[in-house]
Amino acid sequence: MPTAPPTPDPTMEAIGRAVVAGRTGDTLSARHQLLDLWAAIGVTGDPLHRCSLAHYLADLYEDPAQALAWDVRALDAADAVTDRRVQEHHAGLHVAGFYPSLHLNLADNYRRLGSFDAATERINAAREHAPSLRDDAYGAFLRTALDEVAEAISRRDVTKRSSAPGPTV
Repeated sequence: MPTAPPTPDPTMEAIGRAVVAGRTGDTLSARHQLLDLWAAIGVTGDPLHRCSLAHYLADLYEDPAQALAWDVRALDAADAVTDRRVQEHHAGLHVAGFYPSLHLNLADNYRRLGSFDAATERINAAREHAPSLRDDAYGAFLRTALDEVAEAISRRDVTKRSSAPGPTV
């Protein structure tokens, strides 16, 4: 039995528009758009919306402490998302696939803040979830980033990775 196509989700579409703005260099506008959406969604809103928004908003902050706050929100929201809800948005997605990136981002922020024990815990969690990654370009990108962050943690390096998402300085 064929599955019905996902229903349009205006909030996810608005998040997507803000992400595109941020990736094309309009960081301040993208951040404001996402913060306005966050205010509308609220801390008890749809966990998929909260997870997606917080995950992308974290990338719009150069300061690792500010990014960390949003990455923690994204992970907390992911813990409340169900596969059913995710697949209402996109039939091929699974919540398990979110965790490698979410833990990686936390590891990278902790590393940049010099909290190497916390960074190590998160990079290990990201690696535990890495088998959930697909064998595609995105999965390869994340696996490479996992290696880069792990190496930076081992060197006690707090500088931003050139391959990290987010605004450039």
